[in-house]
Amino acid sequence: MIINPPNSVAFSIFGFPVFWYGIILACAVFVGILFACFIAKEPEKTFIYENSPLMIICGILGARLYYCALNFSYYFKNPVDILNIREGGLSIHGMIITGVVLVYFLAKKHKVNFLKLLDCLMCAMPLAQSIGRWGNFFNSEAFGMPTNGNWGLFVPPQNRPYPDIELYHPTFLYESCLDLCIFFVLFYLFKKNLKSGKIFFSYLILYSICRIIVEFIRVDSALDIFGIPIAVIVSVILLLIGLVGLIKY
Repeated sequence: MIINPPNSVAFSIFGFPVFWYGIILACAVFVGILFACFIAKEPEKTFIYENSPLMIICGILGARLYYCALNFSYYFKNPVDILNIREGGLSIHGMIITGVVLVYFLAKKHKVNFLKLLDCLMCAMPLAQSIGRWGNFFNSEAFGMPTNGNWGLFVPPQNRPYPDIELYHPTFLYESCLDLCIFFVLFYLFKKNLKSGKIFFSYLILYSICRIIVEFIRVDSALDIFGIPIAVIVSVILLLIGLVGLIKY
């Protein structure tokens, strides 16, 4: 089976292109926030409602700046392109780090349980991620190594790492499916009313494992350190934090 990516532009308004990537990302964020509010109880529910605009803005900024930092040489020479996120270039690790730091300070300010908030938000996170990954499909990005045979994701010539090879592993699809599985596991655990923080640390463990597996199939690492993709290194760190958190809390 061959997967052919559609046009990256959904429609145009007065000649201004609106990309599917942005539409899908917006839907993912919207669904994630709604679900977090759905499962949260007071005062966490009100906190998420009232602070979701700030969390969304800071999360996207963190995801973009993290990605640009990993591609520093390019964006140092082309600083205006930092603002161009319509065609991709967001890192979930940057969003996670920024989001956790922001929620910590906001929770402290509003006197809301920090770990309970993270449990609600991180239970919804993989659901949003499973939707958001499809934005990579429309952008013909986040794909993997070439496939053997007559199946795979068809990648347009301008996006191929190997000009003569057309078909690649659809790693965006692999991660989307794994994210959805993580969501169901976390939602099941959430309904068990576990101690605060358990869902958050479980998310760090499960998603890190997922990302490590998928990352070794991908061919578009933003940065390698001693031949190891930076996403793998960060995932290992988050995995260790998750394990320590589960043991400690």
